[in-house]
Amino acid sequence: ERLQQSLVLLKDRGQRTVARLTVVKGWNSDEVSGYAKLIALGKVSLVEVKGVTFCGKSDASNLNMSNTPWHHEVINLVKELKVELDKLREAGGPDAPPEYDFACEHKHSVSVLLARVDQFTDTAADGSRIWKTWINYPKFQKLVAKHAADPTFTFSVKDYAEVTPSWALFGAAEEGFDPVETRHRRQNRHPKYTKFDEQGVPTHDDNNNQISEKERTRLRSMMDKRIAEIGAGTTVTAMKSGEMLITDASLMFRGKTVVK
Repeated sequence: ERLQQSLVLLKDRGQRTVARLTVVKGWNSDEVSGYAKLIALGKVSLVEVKGVTFCGKSDASNLNMSNTPWHHEVINLVKELKVELDKLREAGGPDAPPEYDFACEHKHSVSVLLARVDQFTDTAADGSRIWKTWINYPKFQKLVAKHAADPTFTFSVKDYAEVTPSWALFGAAEEGFDPVETRHRRQNRHPKYTKFDEQGVPTHDDNNNQISEKERTRLRSMMDKRIAEIGAGTTVTAMKSGEMLITDASLMFRGKTVVK
């Protein structure tokens, strides 16, 4: 109840507000409808959805590596969340949320950002959408100083919004990684496969070259064998230790690496 009251207060803040959801696979990844209702209460500016980071075994936690979702799984969950938010918006009423859409992603952090369309977008001359989720900090500081000198002066989210860099946009080839930075891979390890089909079977190798149909058939056969062993879809097994062990045949080829 206190959480709900706090969220209701957020909608009248007048500045940027954020709801951050940490996805723990097997624990809270199937409660999308409930999260949408909470977000609607606060009508927050931004919704950041991030996969939990496993930091090693601890007596204070029952989590294990299988509870950490892959980036594509977080994207799919956010798609479901957006559907639920759209349903609430179309239903109308005082608690109906504003329109949200995919603004940014950062694959390295396994995170996706939904943003309010009314607060963070402009329309280009060609009709396309321009996202403005960045902050113009010099302008923000001036606005804050002006408010401090004259408390009757107010400003809003859009007054200090800055255009989002192309590399940070959802769907960008850089996947949220700033091109001016250098990415370091541990022990020169690179993903063995770079692209997958809807079933999780690799389609492109470590050089981003398309895999031959013969090799894809072999990999698909390996997955079919694994599905026959553990079943299709995600299986959650409660261990005696309290851990939730997640198994999913569609993930068997992800995470494999090669040394270059």
